[in-house]
Amino acid sequence: MTFKNTPIYLTLTIVCCLTTLFACAQKETITTVDDKTIKAAKLTSEIKEIMESENIPAISIAVINDNKVVYHEAMGVSNMETKIAVDDHSIFEAASLSKPIFAYFVMKMVEKGKLDLDKPLYEYLPHPGIVPESQEKAKLITARMVLAHQTGFPNHSNGQPIKLAFKPGTDFMYSGEAYQYLAAIIGMQNGVGYKADLNELFQNEVTVPLKMPHSTFVWDDYVAKHKVFGHDKEGKPIDDSPRAGSGDGTTFFSYASLHSEANEYAKFIIAMLKKEGLQEKTFNEMLKEHTHFKDDNPLKQEVGQTGWGLGFTQKITEGYTMHMHTGNNHDFQAYAMFIPEKDYGLVVYTNSDKMIPFLTNLSKVLGPQF
Repeated sequence: MTFKNTPIYLTLTIVCCLTTLFACAQKETITTVDDKTIKAAKLTSEIKEIMESENIPAISIAVINDNKVVYHEAMGVSNMETKIAVDDHSIFEAASLSKPIFAYFVMKMVEKGKLDLDKPLYEYLPHPGIVPESQEKAKLITARMVLAHQTGFPNHSNGQPIKLAFKPGTDFMYSGEAYQYLAAIIGMQNGVGYKADLNELFQNEVTVPLKMPHSTFVWDDYVAKHKVFGHDKEGKPIDDSPRAGSGDGTTFFSYASLHSEANEYAKFIIAMLKKEGLQEKTFNEMLKEHTHFKDDNPLKQEVGQTGWGLGFTQKITEGYTMHMHTGNNHDFQAYAMFIPEKDYGLVVYTNSDKMIPFLTNLSKVLGPQF
């Protein structure tokens, strides 16, 4: 919008209307998971207390009620040494929150006929790093197994030959390595490789329609200007350059290199809640349980998660199912969850390793969040 050649009284009217519109975007009262209410100002106060008690440098947080963002704040500092404050433009590493939005992108490719969920991936592109004794088993791997973490791949191979831990499709093993294999196939199928061109395709298919203009898997000028610093266990700032979850910033790492912030990522969560951008049957596939956790699964024992869909893990409780995902690049951690039965969602980014204590304390304020 431009105000050039606009009468001053009309300009003031427009500004006032926009101010009112943006003010109304956030509600004064937020509904919690357990159907209580809390004033926005009280929630802000509680979050600041948690941050102080847990020594958390910065938080970007969005709460969703009735499929809309009703609360969004960026609090704290980008760098504990310089004390530069974060703001609504501050960018964080999404870490493994990259995986669910990549899964949404994968399902776009399925709907477009670029990928078959159940066609063996080796028919598209044989993986070059499988040890000889696992190559026959590897021929069973499908995109569905990748998204539900059933491939038997390790989380990361670190350049070493891959030996499958089990017959694909028969067990659970969380794997970023498998996600990257699938990204390479999608890049090949679209003739764009696995760097900036794949990111551009992702943005055209996902972030542009969802109005997430600054969420990206590869480094760009906006991220360079607005990215906050990660912090180690002692609270010392590391750096804000491409590294950790983003390599040198040029490669599309489907498992961890997304950069974003809570308000933008919340738009993706709202799309999951409202079932926008994909066919309903596709959303049903994403949200249903594909991997059922055994009783000895650490995620089931420690967090209560019961299984995994195509992109999100699930936690079934009395009355509703929580779809969730964590992200951990160590000096950056992130978290997102949504509950379709309650039209509720939460997105949190932080530039430290304090996400679990933050969520534990936040659950005392907003009801169970994790």
